[in-house]
Amino acid sequence: MVPLTFARFVQLGLALTLAGCGSSAPIERDRYYSLAPVIDEAPASRSSPASLLVKDLAARGFLGGRQIVYRTREQPLRVERYELLLWEEPVPRALAQALVDAIRDARLFRAVVIPAESVRVDYQIGGEVESFEHHPTDQPPQVVALLNLSLVRSADRYALWTRRYRLEEPVVGETPEAMT
Repeated sequence: MVPLTFARFVQLGLALTLAGCGSSAPIERDRYYSLAPVIDEAPASRSSPASLLVKDLAARGFLGGRQIVYRTREQPLRVERYELLLWEEPVPRALAQALVDAIRDARLFRAVVIPAESVRVDYQIGGEVESFEHHPTDQPPQVVALLNLSLVRSADRYALWTRRYRLEEPVVGETPEAMT
């Protein structure tokens, strides 16, 4: 063990002080946003006596997680994600729940269930979220979404219809806060 002299004490104090000067700024915390789209649908004039299962939606890449993705006009082939801005829950889960809520509110079926409810159903609807992006540099800024859905008869797995939906919704700002 080396004895601690006054000179070594000063050197150690300077080293610790200089090390403190090089410390980084406080760590910025993640911010979470809720994705609860409002769907303006009037209740159906007639409800089907059938039951419907809304399956979990699939998604690839960033869309399967909580990242908020964006694309700019300057680089339209490049999809990026905001570093500290995240969805409260993954986009496919939030959109599937919005679909459940919209179908229930419209009273299209006798019962609308989710996969966690283990019941027999007459029909199933499922699909894939192909894109859900913020376009902050468009004029006006907008959210662009692409969704593929299929309605299948449960008894024989026969596809009754398959649709591709594209939504381009203007938003009031250039930040992700405008998307919520």
